[in-house]
Amino acid sequence: MTPPSSPRLRQALLVFALAGPATSSACVRPSAAARAQALARQNREDEAVTLLQQRLASQPDDVPARRLLILLLGSTGDLLAARAQVEDLARWLPPNDPAPFLELGHALELTHRYDEALEAYDQAAAAAPASPDGPREGGTRAARWGELEQARPRLEEAMRRGANDADTWHTLGLVRLHLEDYEGAVAAYRSGAASNPKCGECWLGLATVGLARSDARLALEGYDRVLALSPRFASAQLGRAWALAQLGRKGDAASALDAAQELGAPPGPIARQRAALANPGAHPAPDSQGPSQSIQRAE
Repeated sequence: MTPPSSPRLRQALLVFALAGPATSSACVRPSAAARAQALARQNREDEAVTLLQQRLASQPDDVPARRLLILLLGSTGDLLAARAQVEDLARWLPPNDPAPFLELGHALELTHRYDEALEAYDQAAAAAPASPDGPREGGTRAARWGELEQARPRLEEAMRRGANDADTWHTLGLVRLHLEDYEGAVAAYRSGAASNPKCGECWLGLATVGLARSDARLALEGYDRVLALSPRFASAQLGRAWALAQLGRKGDAASALDAAQELGAPPGPIARQRAALANPGAHPAPDSQGPSQSIQRAE
């Protein structure tokens, strides 16, 4: 798999990789990892690497520092050194801990070696067969690259291993939706909403499935739940109007369009839906009526 590379992706992945718990209070000297993060954010990766190497020379059991060093070495393209640090990291962690392979995968992503990164995530899955972390990371990252067939079995394996967070369910739902497995997508989105009823993305996903298969009742259910969480979401009112119109509830649809207009929805779709309400023979395409979801491909 060869998603296109760009400085934007490198920066986004580095920010993602560095987002961690290495913080400290104002009364305590920042940890080596926290200071290295600060240097990296200033594009001073070489200084950050030197700082972490010095720290590990005196404190080789500093796991957060070593994990960060792996990522920074990956960001600078020194994969040989990153792999050496992965081996050292494994010595300081419990047996069958997937973290070394996960960190290697992140480092490989930073150099756009996506096939090798996915292999590392699969190694993490094999190293910790009871943990969902390896397949979840591999599936989530493959989905972000647009590799849907690669993402699906890994995400489903993560769920079999006990993952039950709304974000992973949402990603699985999105993958299934794009593979046109609508029933599977509905099941994933409902599971995600059950794990976190305040996950608006899962309810929006349910509505999107309704649009994709012209199921107005399903779309209305999803949009109603989205609006209960985000009452000022104009596009959800627009989608809700379409669903209500399809169900023959013309007055409610007109009210939803009024609400969408008041909230700042685009005038074009509003005008088309108003015209359709005035002309019973018109049937605007559902995929033009409200928000939809898309796999984010690497840029």
